[in-house]
Amino acid sequence: MDKNCSMTPRNSVSSFLLAISAASLPSVALADVLQAGPGDPAWMHLVANALLWAHIAGGAIGMVTGVVALAVRKGQRVHRVAGAVFFMAMVVAYAIGAGVAPFLDTGQRPNFIAGIMALYLLISGALAARRRDTKAGAPEVIGLIIALSITAAGVILMQMGSASPSGTVDGSPPQAFFLFTIAGAFAAAGELHVLVRRQLSNVSRIARHLWRMCFSLFIASGSFFLGQQQVFPEALRDSVLLYAIALSPLPVMLFWLGKVRFDDWRRRRV
Repeated sequence: MDKNCSMTPRNSVSSFLLAISAASLPSVALADVLQAGPGDPAWMHLVANALLWAHIAGGAIGMVTGVVALAVRKGQRVHRVAGAVFFMAMVVAYAIGAGVAPFLDTGQRPNFIAGIMALYLLISGALAARRRDTKAGAPEVIGLIIALSITAAGVILMQMGSASPSGTVDGSPPQAFFLFTIAGAFAAAGELHVLVRRQLSNVSRIARHLWRMCFSLFIASGSFFLGQQQVFPEALRDSVLLYAIALSPLPVMLFWLGKVRFDDWRRRRV
């Protein structure tokens, strides 16, 4: 085998994670394509720059406040304020990314679907925290339709990537779309759970809020720290540190989900 064509296990894992992150969020990669042409009028340049910087600022503020919300004690004022800022900032970032993706010259189908998924998880996660008496209704029906659509889109894009001569869809390999499929299927199961049970217990409501908000943060961190490694010093690119930071919302999510379930079991036992 030609040594130039070989792939070590580490490079294989890195490529897989990078592929997922590349399709995970319409991120600051928009800087490469969200630009008005040289002959376009001045107002188009102003609008493009405003959208780009609003997108970047929203993502940056969202990641910082998301970390604060995860780190502090849940339910306190700091947590609520940080969570509110995280929600508003990420809505701006995700909405701009998903909104402009269909109008860009380069292929942006993965980014468009990822933006819709991120918005859906963010909004449904925030609603879970606000609706103390979560009962089945229109939000869950709409959420189920969106979640199933995201799952179907992930499967279709995987098949398209496998059948494509380039082995990709708009530059993203089939492995990247596992993110859509897994997250969409898990979210759909959550919506079905509410619709079948007619309502959520307080513990299930908190768990729903936690995983959806944490996964939304992971989409942002994975996109930036893995998908935009060119903005970091060369010594840090493809390093364990960037992978650890990008993936950190997931173990934190598992910790809090476990704690919520354990605390509930302990209370019922007592």
